[in-house]
Amino acid sequence: MNKRLTAAVTAASLMLCPLSLAACDNDGKTTVRLSEVTHSIFYAPLYIAINNGYFDDENIEIKLSNGGGADKVMTSVISGSADIGLMGPEATIYCHVEGQRDYPVIFGQLTQRDGSFLVGRNPEPDFDWSNLTGKHILAGRPGGVPAMTLQWVLNEHGVSTDDPALFDTSVAFDAMVGTFDTDPSIDYTTMFEPTASEYVALGKGYIVASVGQAGGKVPYTAFSAQKSWLDKNGDTAKAFLRAVLRGYRYMTENDAATVAKSLTDSFIDTSEESIAATVINYLNIDAWSHSPAMSEVDFNHLQDIMENAGTLSSRADYNAAVDNTIANALADELGLQR
Repeated sequence: MNKRLTAAVTAASLMLCPLSLAACDNDGKTTVRLSEVTHSIFYAPLYIAINNGYFDDENIEIKLSNGGGADKVMTSVISGSADIGLMGPEATIYCHVEGQRDYPVIFGQLTQRDGSFLVGRNPEPDFDWSNLTGKHILAGRPGGVPAMTLQWVLNEHGVSTDDPALFDTSVAFDAMVGTFDTDPSIDYTTMFEPTASEYVALGKGYIVASVGQAGGKVPYTAFSAQKSWLDKNGDTAKAFLRAVLRGYRYMTENDAATVAKSLTDSFIDTSEESIAATVINYLNIDAWSHSPAMSEVDFNHLQDIMENAGTLSSRADYNAAVDNTIANALADELGLQR
C-alpha cells in the first residue's frame, strides 16, 4: 500500500497487524481502500463479505468508495488513492496496451458473465436476436463492456450495429432507463437487476433475453491493483479474496430470502423481495465466478469482444495483465477446481 506509516506507529502496533505491509488501523486491522465501478447487487458476494463480517474475520477493514466508471476507478488505483479497484478488466487491458510501467494487474475475478438483460416494449416468448434488426437500441456508453458485449452478441446473430442512430451509445449508463421510459422511439435497452425486474413489475416493459447467456463466459468484473502494491501486500490480497469467496459460497448455500437479508444494509432503498429475485436471476445465468482465477480463454474472449467493437489497437498479454498466483494459491487452499 502506498500509505506511509507515521512516526506514531510503534513496533508494537505493527506486530498487532498480521498483514504488516499494509496500513494498520489503531485496532490492528489492515485497511484496504476499495474503489468500485458502481454500486450493484451484481457484486453481491463482496457486500455479503462486508455485511457478514468475513473481512473482519480476516482482520481487514474495507474503505469502500464508488468511482462512478471504470476509467475513474483505474485513475484512483494508478494514483494510489485506492489500493484495489473493482471494475471491468477492459480498463486494465487498455493500460497494458498503452505500455504503463507500474502497471495494474488483475488478481481476482468476481463475475463471469454480462449481468444485463434486454428489455423491450412487448412480450416476445419466441425471441430471437435477429428481431433487433433495424431497431433502435440503447446500448450503454461507448467502450464499456455492456455495450461491447451487446454489440458482439448482435453481430454474432447477423444484426448490424453500424448505424449509431440504431445502436445508440449516446446516453449515459445511469440515464438509460429514464430515457427509454420517456422516448417511445427506442425499441430496446439493457438493464441490470433489480432495475429490470422492477421495471417489468411496473408494467412498462418485458425482459426478453439475457445478454450474459448469449455472450458466453466473459471476465466481466475483476479486482485489479498496481503490481507494486500486490508485490508488497500479497497476504492482504489473498485474505481479501478469501472473504469475497466466502460471500459467494454463502449465496450458494442459502436460499435467496436469507441471502437478501445479508444484502439489505448495502441496498437500503431496495426491498428484500427485489434483492432475492435478483440473486435468483443471477444465479440462474451463472453470473458469479466459482473461483477467483481468470482463465486465458475467457480473457481472450473479452479481447475478441473489444476488437469487434473497434476499441483495441493491439492485444494485451494475458500473462502480464493477469496474475493468478494469489487466486490459484487460494483455490488450492480451499480445494477449488481451477
